[in-house]
Amino acid sequence: MVSKPLLQVQNVGIRFGGLKAVSDFNLEIHQGELIGLIGPNGAGKTTSFNLLTGVYVPTEGEILFNGKRLNGLAPYQVTRGGISRTFQNIRLFNELSVLDNVKVAYHSLAKHSMFSSIFRLPSHFSGEKEMEEKSLEFLKIFELDQYKDELAKNLPYGKQRRLEIARALAAGPQLLLLDEPAAGMNHKETHDLMSLIAFVREKFNLTILLIEHDMNLVMGICERIYVLDHGVLIADGTPEHIRNHPKVIEAYLGEEVPKDHA
Repeated sequence: MVSKPLLQVQNVGIRFGGLKAVSDFNLEIHQGELIGLIGPNGAGKTTSFNLLTGVYVPTEGEILFNGKRLNGLAPYQVTRGGISRTFQNIRLFNELSVLDNVKVAYHSLAKHSMFSSIFRLPSHFSGEKEMEEKSLEFLKIFELDQYKDELAKNLPYGKQRRLEIARALAAGPQLLLLDEPAAGMNHKETHDLMSLIAFVREKFNLTILLIEHDMNLVMGICERIYVLDHGVLIADGTPEHIRNHPKVIEAYLGEEVPKDHA
């Protein structure tokens, strides 16, 4: 028996005025998969992420997560439902410490009430202690624990990327959306980050949808790949199928689609 998809995107589109940014977009992801979403600049990849996370509301089609309709939900409701994301441009709380950046995500799942926090009841202190311990666990996984008291803005670029992923994971998602997590990283940083993503996927039983420009990277770790061009899905399939797909090669204007991956 085939399992039901965790995420179903059915004929989804969005217009901005007269412009169709994404049109007739279809995608299915099953529990535990690591899926790539690629395409040239301006293809509609980040717009698609914004549709999945409630930043934009589709003007057509339907998005289902665990069988529940996401259309019209606010971003915080989508997060509470089990979807977390990172951004192409890093969005951290720069003036907060590294530890507090992760704790912020845990506060959305806090078991103690605002009442207990205002009146400093025992449940407030036990809840805060639990959040701090769990946040530190995430920082250790991402090798950031030694920077826990440092302001987020003072971290090197590659470590800021790691912190953003740690914070997204702290919200306890089933589905993690990564928007160009390796952007701006050197080869070693990229390789280390991908190893880390593979590790957390296994450890937390995650499903991952990855946007990435680095074709080597996508071909190397994704099981299936969807390709957008000018807001339209032009191909989907295994890395081998995508590598040799005429429309994909054409979309990348004759760029060589690498045969070898790191």
